[in-house]
Amino acid sequence: MIGIDLELTGCTVLIAGSKSGSNKAVKRFKSQGATVLTAQEPFTAIQLLEQASLLVICDAEPERFASVTQASRIPVMHLEPTSQTGSITLLGGGPGALDLLTLRGVHALADAEVIFADRLGPAEHLPLLAPQAKIIDVGKLPGHHKLTQREIEAQMIETARGGANVVRLKGGDPFVFGRGYEEITAATAAGIPVNVIPGLSSCLTVPAVAGIPVTARGINTMFTVVSAHDPLTDIQLEHLSKLGGSIVILMGMGTIEQTVAGLHRVGMDGQMPCAIIESGTTPKQRTSYTQLDKLAQTARGHSNPAVIVIGEVAGLPATLASIAVQDEPGLLAPQLEVA
Repeated sequence: MIGIDLELTGCTVLIAGSKSGSNKAVKRFKSQGATVLTAQEPFTAIQLLEQASLLVICDAEPERFASVTQASRIPVMHLEPTSQTGSITLLGGGPGALDLLTLRGVHALADAEVIFADRLGPAEHLPLLAPQAKIIDVGKLPGHHKLTQREIEAQMIETARGGANVVRLKGGDPFVFGRGYEEITAATAAGIPVNVIPGLSSCLTVPAVAGIPVTARGINTMFTVVSAHDPLTDIQLEHLSKLGGSIVILMGMGTIEQTVAGLHRVGMDGQMPCAIIESGTTPKQRTSYTQLDKLAQTARGHSNPAVIVIGEVAGLPATLASIAVQDEPGLLAPQLEVA
């Protein structure tokens, strides 16, 4: 399988191009179950055409094989030849559900030779998405890092310098609390080409799948995304509270008690609607709708990864439920776990 395009198990693929330029393509197609034939010259390629079910042109001068393409009665694919210098692709894998990974991301994984993967996002699906790649687990747990950030950067750079096509797979979007800019800075300083593929951030997608819009006409005109990995100061909390918008907290389960206490101190109403969405977009998703007074207690029944929403919008799913029951008494209302 190439990404989501073709099923190649049992197929015979003819790769036409120079040996150095097509070596990665050969490895890629073999890893996906194809029988691979190679031809470095057009005459040889024409002789092998009848044995193949797919022709792949992978050469720095693809026009050399124009006669082969014209003679072909089978599908033709063009691939970029192997570069002598490797590269790094910084890929946002989305919030966790496989079908929320972008199509561009699927193709990047299908082309990868080495993947440095975080624990979040679609990492568990890599055997399907990138069977040809070597997977290096660099996921971080609270208080436990397999590799430091600098060690991850050094290993990626060393691997790319060896000529490999490296993908750095992160959950969500790599530029939303993902330290992605640090990694492209390190790669650029080392002279390694870098490509960035954005991902769907959990700050938007996870509230959405729980029925919570981060903005809603007549309720708020802004939202703030906060990393609460370290406790927020009272000054920060006071400013957030006075904005009147939604507060979306990532990496905040470990500091939720301090966050709630601080919001009380700066005067936020204890009845303010709140929600906790655990493992959003995945089959393990579990959501609790509560209020600020009970938020810390509710959080004890949840674990990471989780997104916390504080603001009037967090109460909207309950409104939907009442509307559904009013308008269609026989209709099942949204299932709400209210704490």
